[in-house]
Amino acid sequence: MIWDITYACPLRCVHCYSESGRRPTLHPARDQLFRMAAAFLSLHPQEVAIAGGEPLLVDGVFEIAERFAQAGISVILYTSGLPVDAHKAEESLRHFSTVAVSMDGATADVHDRIRGRARAFERGLAAVQLLDDTARRMKAEGQTPGTLGIEVSIMRSNLHQVEEFCTTIAPRFPELRHLVFTVTMPAGLANRAGFVEHELLDDTESQRLLSSEYLAHLRSIAPAGLDIRIDDHWHDMIHPDHVAAGSVLPIMHVRPDGEVHAMPIYEGTVGSVLDEPPMVLWERALARWSDPFVVRTLASVRTMRDWAEAARRLDYHFAAPVDRARLDRRPAFTPLGVPIASKAPVA
Repeated sequence: MIWDITYACPLRCVHCYSESGRRPTLHPARDQLFRMAAAFLSLHPQEVAIAGGEPLLVDGVFEIAERFAQAGISVILYTSGLPVDAHKAEESLRHFSTVAVSMDGATADVHDRIRGRARAFERGLAAVQLLDDTARRMKAEGQTPGTLGIEVSIMRSNLHQVEEFCTTIAPRFPELRHLVFTVTMPAGLANRAGFVEHELLDDTESQRLLSSEYLAHLRSIAPAGLDIRIDDHWHDMIHPDHVAAGSVLPIMHVRPDGEVHAMPIYEGTVGSVLDEPPMVLWERALARWSDPFVVRTLASVRTMRDWAEAARRLDYHFAAPVDRARLDRRPAFTPLGVPIASKAPVA
């Protein structure tokens, strides 16, 4: 289960799949938050990933994580790190099985341009350092903190820095347990035509990144014992061939207002867990995978650029009117070679 718990975000990432920070936050009230959590618990999921937006801006997020953990559910936090202070570092490591900090550049110039805010790199690294120090202290006190990781969305602007993450960033943090590189999917803002042209990896670039030889090389230059993974998330497309083969991961993707996406990375929902039983919504979502328009649109996809075009068609076809209007208002992508617009510190 992926729960985008809020669309509030201090960043303006050029590739954001949820368009967080640019759209209404749909920030749930506490009573709604706990009602949604109860609905999710009724499904007995194996894993819940709490994302956004920035989850650490949500009051009650640690209580929610604790409820999942007490039910034996693995719960993952995805954070930019910007709101992390000493209290949130300890609470995150106490209640989440994994704390994954997103870093999209191994240097400030690259990271801050991708994330759309000055000092985002500086503050993200400070958060990882605080989490690393806190994890070490908790272990010394006999506690078992969650594991710490860094996750990187790979595009052309940071492709040249993959090895630098292994040799320069990772060695700074002894408690770091995983480093995950994900090929940026053509979802949300990343399926804009300009982004596809300038930033989306082509198939040759993706194949090199995903090769077993390259993964072995990264592991050879990274700190010993660090779990390094590379993923193209091709399975998230929900291609008809994958559906027929039974190889699609069963993922329920939920918005901050409780609306359930019919297909995880695309616009279009099937109802709210605040109004209907979640299993009813899940069955409705499964039906969408075999919708004639979906099958027709995705069947011919063979490349990342095919996927980007198909994603735009699916988004516009299934989006609610208010979301379709938001798609129409999306700004054209500005190539990342230009300086970021704001030099003000991140709020």
